[in-house]
Amino acid sequence: MSFHLSAEDIRIDDNHILRARLRTEGGEWRDAEIDLNHHLGNQDGMIHWDGRDFSHSAENVTFSIEGGGQVPVLRTFLKSVEGEEYARDVNLAERIENHDGRFVYGKTPRYWTAPSSG
Repeated sequence: MSFHLSAEDIRIDDNHILRARLRTEGGEWRDAEIDLNHHLGNQDGMIHWDGRDFSHSAENVTFSIEGGGQVPVLRTFLKSVEGEEYARDVNLAERIENHDGRFVYGKTPRYWTAPSSG
C-alpha cells in the first residue's frame, strides 16, 4: 500500500529521514521511520532509486503531498560533479510502502508465480 494513504504527520528530518505515524492492519497507529540515504542517490545532479547518500550533496530538502493528496513528493537541489545545482524531485510512493505500520522499501509484486520445475 502506498504509505501516504495510511499515514499522518509525515515529514523529512535531517534532510534524509522519512518519519510518519503509519496505520497498522489492525487500525492502530505506529511511529515509523526510514533512512532515505539507504535508497536514494545522486548521480551527477540526478536523483535516483537504488542509490546511496543523496543528502550528502542535497540542499533545501522538502516534502509535500501534491496532486490532490495523491503524490508524496520529496524535492531538493542536487549538485552535479561540476558543482552546479539542479532542482529535482521524486515520488516516494514509487518505492516506499506501509506494511503493517512499518516503512518498507521496494514494490511488492501483486502476483507471484512459482518457477516451473522442468
